[in-house]
Amino acid sequence: MNAIRIPELPAAELRRLMDGRLYDPFALLGRHAGLLRVCCPGAKRAWLGDAPAVPLHRLPDSDIFEGNPGDRFLPDHYTVCWQDAAGHTHQAIDAYTFLPQVAEFDLHLLREGRHWHPQNFLGAHPRQVDDTDGVVFALWAPNAQGVSVVGDWNGWDGRWHPMRCRGDSGVWELFIPGVTAGALYKFELRTPGGLLLKADPYARAGELRPGTASRVTANSTYRWGDQDWLTRRADTDWRHAPMSIYELHLGSWRRRPDGGFLSYAELADQLVPYVADLGFTHVELLPVMEHPYDASWGYQCTGYFAPTSRHGDPDGLRLLIDRLHQAGIGVILDWVPAHFPRDAHALARFDGTALYEHDDPRLGEHPDWGTLVFNYGRAEVKSFLIGSALHWVEAFHADGLRVDAVASMLYLDYSRQPGQWLPNRHGGNQNLEAVEFLREVCGVVQGQHPGALMIAEESTAWPQVTRPPWTGGLGFALKWNMGWMHDTLDYFQHDPVHRMYHHDRLTFGMLYAYTENFVLPLSHDEVVHGKRALLSKMPGDDWQKFANLRLLHAYQFTFPGKKLLFMGNEFGQWTEWNHDTAIDWPLLDFDSHRGVHALLRDVARLYREHPALHRHEFEPQGFEWVDCHDAAQSVVSYLRHGGGRSVLVVLNFTPVVRHAYRLGVPRPGWYRELLNSDSAYYGGSNVGNSGAHAQDIPWMSHPWSITLNLPPLAALVLELP
Repeated sequence: MNAIRIPELPAAELRRLMDGRLYDPFALLGRHAGLLRVCCPGAKRAWLGDAPAVPLHRLPDSDIFEGNPGDRFLPDHYTVCWQDAAGHTHQAIDAYTFLPQVAEFDLHLLREGRHWHPQNFLGAHPRQVDDTDGVVFALWAPNAQGVSVVGDWNGWDGRWHPMRCRGDSGVWELFIPGVTAGALYKFELRTPGGLLLKADPYARAGELRPGTASRVTANSTYRWGDQDWLTRRADTDWRHAPMSIYELHLGSWRRRPDGGFLSYAELADQLVPYVADLGFTHVELLPVMEHPYDASWGYQCTGYFAPTSRHGDPDGLRLLIDRLHQAGIGVILDWVPAHFPRDAHALARFDGTALYEHDDPRLGEHPDWGTLVFNYGRAEVKSFLIGSALHWVEAFHADGLRVDAVASMLYLDYSRQPGQWLPNRHGGNQNLEAVEFLREVCGVVQGQHPGALMIAEESTAWPQVTRPPWTGGLGFALKWNMGWMHDTLDYFQHDPVHRMYHHDRLTFGMLYAYTENFVLPLSHDEVVHGKRALLSKMPGDDWQKFANLRLLHAYQFTFPGKKLLFMGNEFGQWTEWNHDTAIDWPLLDFDSHRGVHALLRDVARLYREHPALHRHEFEPQGFEWVDCHDAAQSVVSYLRHGGGRSVLVVLNFTPVVRHAYRLGVPRPGWYRELLNSDSAYYGGSNVGNSGAHAQDIPWMSHPWSITLNLPPLAALVLELP
């Protein structure tokens, strides 16, 4: 019998394959004109397992085995068998017999920055191809010399599964039969600077830290129960609806008795009834995206498509959000497109070059946080970020994204000294690419999903953040009012005897209150890094501290703007927030803390149920000063209008009772007291009024007036007749 002659493999091509630097390993591996060639690193021998067996012969000094089956029939996707050094036998369908799986259309849209769902083809996707189960892996790494998939099924050895590069798209792909959901994997990249091992930027799940591998996840089969909520959301006029946000960090809201993290299901069991009882309309979660470092609170994100594994799998987060929706509570997720960390396994210098960031540190490095800045002008990066934003709204039903650190995106000289930044093409300090990106992502998310809100944490005077792009705006729905926050906390920290000299801190905000759609934030940033908890900021003895905090809550919930309060402040936590432990729940055993909690619950209900307090938060017809000039007594008063009703708010910022304090009012009748933050029920001194009859005495430009006893360090809310 004559031996079958096998064509010799070019040595240069073989070496490039063995070095992991071959752009198209399919050119050598798989079936070629009757010749079969496979790579089996470390194998003692190899053969084709489909009957009749075909022996494969090792090429000298390599892990490549090849053979010629002659005229014997083989299926299109044949099985390779091999014996390892320990004598164990293995088998797998040859991955190099399958056609490309990524569509040219997807590659085209990615190159143009117009792919809104790149996560649908990049990353790891379980799929059945030609009746064979496996996973399609795809990665954008245009400057890599070679890319392999490594995982717990191939010993993390990049020689087993080198990927093919799809032309000039920079996308590498490979379908690997037999890999299943749950498998851990990374990408091994060959670069001129050496070998890199990277987690998948598009992974939908990751390994629990300190592990950094990505995890293959199957398409979710979670059955949502929130369709009624989503329908109402799309039909609701959110601008004129109440919106009060309870901001929390899942890892430190509550902990298990042993100090461990609660699962998403455990959080749902405890958080949903708690927030519903408090009366908040929404929760805002500090970033739930995967991150390696607990102390970053999630703001140094490495998994832009993966919920953190600290609390369970992605369906666990779906359960939590679903349960909140079914209880009538919206969910806002913090999202961080401003920067990303330098961790070696993540986005930094991803393919050996500045791929997601700028190469020039004057553009690509953030001096405050030691992180890297996204290159918003790169088409594929823009698709990555827009895809991430849509992913959380579509795959997890988020009702909005609060975009962190927008100011750092808008200004090229943000936190940089002269010589540390580069001007734009017009010579200015505006980051024109970031502006374009923000306008696009806001337009896409809010345009595709009515009722889903993009919210900016923007701390400068950049104009029209919440106005549409066609008027020159950025297109956000809401913006945090950092000016109100700073002025308010500055005022409250002054001893009441000195507050008369800082009265403008209370009144200045109305000069710009309607220039944007504002959220009034008392956020996590104000209770860390030596800033002290809200209760601890307050001056005076303990009684005055609690009275001041109750007054602050009432002021926030009656002033124009949506509301945001960080966890722990609703019952007066004494200590700063510590991400490593739960907030101080035992404080609710004390009357003074229960009083703050009860006040917050009542003022949140009042805000939610009275249209006068929420119908016109962004429009001047909803607010009217009664008296903003009484600095000497540190009293302010104003009317809120909406829904054909009005309420009168009177705030006394001193511990002095003001007897028979006269206020002008717009009409006659009985003014009924709706809320008194000094009530004994809340821990106050119980100075107050059941209400007041208007007298025919003109006062403060109004035809009528009433007299009230103003309780110390307290708020009164009265309903107009």
